[in-house]
Amino acid sequence: MNLKLIKGMRLVLATHNPGKVPEIEALLGGHYSVVTAGSLNLPEPDETESTFVGNALLKARHAADLSGEVAIADDSGLSIAALDGAPGIFSARWAGPDKDFAFAMKKVEQRLEEIGAQDRSAWFTSALAVAWPNGPAVVVEGRVDGTLTFPPRGTRGFGYDPIFIPEGHTQTFGELDPAFKDSISHRARAFEKLRDALIE
Repeated sequence: MNLKLIKGMRLVLATHNPGKVPEIEALLGGHYSVVTAGSLNLPEPDETESTFVGNALLKARHAADLSGEVAIADDSGLSIAALDGAPGIFSARWAGPDKDFAFAMKKVEQRLEEIGAQDRSAWFTSALAVAWPNGPAVVVEGRVDGTLTFPPRGTRGFGYDPIFIPEGHTQTFGELDPAFKDSISHRARAFEKLRDALIE
């Protein structure tokens, strides 16, 4: 089986968040049409794995098998050294049912204060999986290291971006130009590996 993504093909993005589509399309160079699992009314699977790679794979396989099309999924999150890697795979859950990341960032700050942590080092991880219906899958992982800052700064980006300063920079992901952020982010690093593996 030729494990390559053919330009022009349709990919199912295993998410119910339409906001992810433009970023994923841009990272794929605009060569593919991307539809979300949500727009196809596919149910979301329970994320039962204990790693980003495991969850990305689970979501991609689920979407591919149900849609009969090649599916792509990402599982990403923020890990904090002083919190033993939390929130990690629970990054979105820390934001609660309303996906309130202002609340989640406050929670991070409070946890660090509670334990009197001086260490502010953290990293973002992105695992990307591409799965063929009832067939093989490819999964890659990208990571970017940095430090946390409070209070949050910047209104660009999403999630925990306003409290994360990537290594070698002075601005948070929430302040950086989105195109520049996309070029250095954990997701960009994962996509580079994915392109090398799957795109001709």
